[in-house]
Amino acid sequence: MRCPFCGNEDTQVKDSRPTEDNSAIRRRRFCPSCSARFTTFERVQLRELTVVKSNGHREPFDREKLLRSMRIALRKRPIDIDRIDRVVNSLVRQLESSGDSEIPSKQIGEKIMEALQTLDQVAYIRYASVYKDFREASDFNEFVGQLAPEATPEV
Repeated sequence: MRCPFCGNEDTQVKDSRPTEDNSAIRRRRFCPSCSARFTTFERVQLRELTVVKSNGHREPFDREKLLRSMRIALRKRPIDIDRIDRVVNSLVRQLESSGDSEIPSKQIGEKIMEALQTLDQVAYIRYASVYKDFREASDFNEFVGQLAPEATPEV
């Protein structure tokens, strides 16, 4: 593993342990060249996934992109970062174990929405407003009305 500080190719592992949810190995490393310490994470990847966009364009699956979109939806919400990571790990495992190496972006978006709906309603609505491309306030009102029809006042 290359040192992120000096670029030395020969770093030493000082400590290895599984993460809380056993989805990765956390390694504490030391660089003998510059004496820096840093942490790396090693995750199991069952298969290479390719995302098929709605326009037919294909790109490699990026776990960090999925994590970033969830963090944006959950920004300023009372959800622990570790919990978000566990949900993302679960989503990635579901995608990898689906049997398909090419996953439509729509399927990924739907899985994120399902996860957010159980995690936090506000984040779910935030994500849906971008994912479903709401153009007008009426689109937003209609979507929120579908969530809890008994909770919305009649006009």
